[in-house]
Amino acid sequence: MNAPILTYTIFLPLLGVPFILAVPQKGEAGKNVIRGIALVTSILVFLVSLRIYFDFDASIGGFQFLEDHQWISSYGIHYKLGLDGLSFWLVLLTTFLTPLTILSTWRAIDKRVKEFQVSMLVLETAMLGTFMALDLFLFYVFWEIMLIPMYLIIGVWGGERRIYAAVKFFLYTAVGSLLMLVCIIGLVYFHQQQTGVMTFDLLKLYGTKIPRLYEILFFAAFALAFAIKVPMFPLHTWLPDAHVEAPTAGSVILAGILLKMGTYGFFRFAMPLFPQGSAFFTPLIITLSIIGIIYGALVAMVQPDIKKLVAYSSVSHLGYCMLGLYVLTRQGVEGSVLQMINHGISTGALFLLVGIVYERRHTRLIKEYGGIARIVPIYSTIFLIVTLSSIGFPTTNGFIGEFLILLGAFKVNKLAAVLAATGVILGAVYMLWMVQRVFYGQVTNPKNLTLKDINFREVVYMLPLLVLIFWIGLFPNFFLDKMHTSVDKFISQVKVERTDSNSHHQMARAFLKNHETKVVIAKE
Repeated sequence: MNAPILTYTIFLPLLGVPFILAVPQKGEAGKNVIRGIALVTSILVFLVSLRIYFDFDASIGGFQFLEDHQWISSYGIHYKLGLDGLSFWLVLLTTFLTPLTILSTWRAIDKRVKEFQVSMLVLETAMLGTFMALDLFLFYVFWEIMLIPMYLIIGVWGGERRIYAAVKFFLYTAVGSLLMLVCIIGLVYFHQQQTGVMTFDLLKLYGTKIPRLYEILFFAAFALAFAIKVPMFPLHTWLPDAHVEAPTAGSVILAGILLKMGTYGFFRFAMPLFPQGSAFFTPLIITLSIIGIIYGALVAMVQPDIKKLVAYSSVSHLGYCMLGLYVLTRQGVEGSVLQMINHGISTGALFLLVGIVYERRHTRLIKEYGGIARIVPIYSTIFLIVTLSSIGFPTTNGFIGEFLILLGAFKVNKLAAVLAATGVILGAVYMLWMVQRVFYGQVTNPKNLTLKDINFREVVYMLPLLVLIFWIGLFPNFFLDKMHTSVDKFISQVKVERTDSNSHHQMARAFLKNHETKVVIAKE
C-alpha cells in the first residue's frame, strides 16, 4: 500500500525499451515481437494506473499519492509528484489511449518499427510526468522531454511535408517554453526574497506575493506557452500542419493528450500562481476562446481533407475548454475538465477512423469518397456514432461537456454563452456535411467498390472508445464525482486571490487620492 504508485506509472513504459532494443528488427516476425512488447508494456501501465483510480479519495480536495524526495538540494529542487481531481482523469486518459494507439499502428508503421515504438513509450513517460509533477523544475524537464519523441514521430514517420510540420511544431512549443522558464526563475527569486528559501515546489510557491506588473508579465509568459499548446487562436497555425503530416498514432496522441497539457497548464500553474495576472487577462482569454470556437468551425467547414477538417475542429473544441475554465463556475470548470476527456476520446477516435480508411485508399480527400456506407457498413456506423459524439449529441459524452460549459458561462456572461453556442450549430454543420459527402449518395469512385470493412483488430481498439462515449454521456456523475472537491478548492483559491487583488487596487486608489489631496493643500 505504500508503494510509490505514481513513480511506477510514470517510468513503467521505459521498462519495455531495453526489451525492444534487444529484438532484431529483421522480417515481419521481428517487427511483430517489437510491436507486441510495446503493446504489452502499455497495457501493463494502464493496469497499474487503475490502482490510482481505486485508491483515489474524491472527498479530498488537495493532492494525493504525494511523493517528495530531494533531487538537487542546493537549489531547492525536488522530485515531487501528486494528483488531485483535476489531473486524475487526464492521467487515466493517457494510460488508456496509449495502448489503443499502439495497437492501431500494427500495420500502419512498417519502417523503423523499433524506433517508433521506443518513441511512443518515451512519450508516454514524458506525458505522465508532466501531469503529475508538483515541482516546477521537474515539470519543465518532462515538458521539454515530451517534445523530442513527438518531433521524431512527425518528422520520421509523417507525410510529404513532415520535416516542415515537425520543425514548426518544435519551434512554436520551444519558444513559449523558454519564456516560461525565465518566469519560473523569476517566481523562485521573488519567493526567495520573501522567505529566504529557494524552492521550485509548486505548493510552496502558491501564494507568493509578486508586484502587480511582474505578475501580469509572468502570467503572460506562462499563458503564451500553454496557449500555443492548447492551441488558442491565433497561436493555432502549427496544429493543422502537425496533424495532417503526422502518422495516425501521432495525431491521436497529439489531439487526445498533448493538447490537454495546454489547458492543464492554465489551471495547475498559470491561474493559481498568478491570480491577478489571470484576472487581468480574463476578458481577452474569454474573447479569444469564443473566436477560436467560431473560427475553428468555419475553417473546418471548407476543408477538402478529412484529417484537416478534424484538426480544425480541435481548435473549436478546445475553445470550449478554455471558456469553461475562465468563467470560474463549478459547472464551467467541471465541464472544461470533462470536455478535455471527451475531446481526447472523440477526436482520437475520429483520427483512428480516418487512419483506417487511409490505410486502404491512401487518400483523405473528401471528393475521393462518396456512398461508401453500403460498401463498409460497420465502419460507417462507428464513424457516425463518433461524429454524433463530436457534435455533442444527447446521450453521448460531448453533450455533457458542452452543456456544463455553456451553463457555467451563461451564469457569468450571457453574451459569451450565446456566441459559444453558435459553435455547436456550426459543428453539426461541418461534421454532418462531411459524413453526407463521404458515406451517402451514389458510389462515384470505382476504387471504393473494393474497400474492405473494419477488421477484428480495428474493432478491438475502437470498441473501448465507443463504450466510453456512451458511458460518459449516460452516467456523467461517475466521472464528475471525482472532481467536485478539487474544483471547489481551485475556484475558491483563485477567486479569493482575485478578491484580495481587487481590495489591493481599491486601497491603492484611496492612497493615491489621499496623496493628491495632501499635495493640493500643501500648494494652497
